[in-house]
This record gives sequence, C-alpha cells and structure tokens, in this order.
Amino acid sequence: MGLQNFGFMEIMIILVIVLLLFGAKRIPEIAGSLGKGINEFKRNLSDAQRQITEPPRAEQQIAPGTPVTAAREEERPDPKRLLQ
Repeated sequence: MGLQNFGFMEIMIILVIVLLLFGAKRIPEIAGSLGKGINEFKRNLSDAQRQITEPPRAEQQIAPGTPVTAAREEERPDPKRLLQ
C-alpha cells in the first residue's frame, strides 16, 4: 500500500489524530524540526556524494611512492629483531 492509495478522507483523519495527539502549538515546532532534519540529511548526502566524485585536493593527496599504510617511525618493527 503506497501513498498514492490515500484519499482525502484518510489524510484528514490522520491530520486530526496528529492534532489531537500533539496540540495546535506543537505542530509548527514539529514540522520545523522535521524540515531542518531533512535539509541537514540532504546536505550531508550531497557532501558525501561530492567527496566520492571529486578528486582529492592538493593537501589531501599522498605523494607518489608513499605506502598507504606507512606507520610512524616509532611504530615500525625493528628489521633486525624480525630476522632473529
């Protein structure tokens, strides 16, 4: 059952139930916070899409020949100890 099956009476009944549950003063607050949430979701979705499709900026690029999993000097194992 999709939204296209809702008639005018069903929508009016739902709106009356919402009005009874939350009151007339809270409905604009709820609608505003819902709108802000939807806008933030769309903005985050477009930011994620842009990060996927755009090439990285110069400061984010890794120098050629640098291993991606390069550890800091103090975290690298000692090669002499590995041979023992």
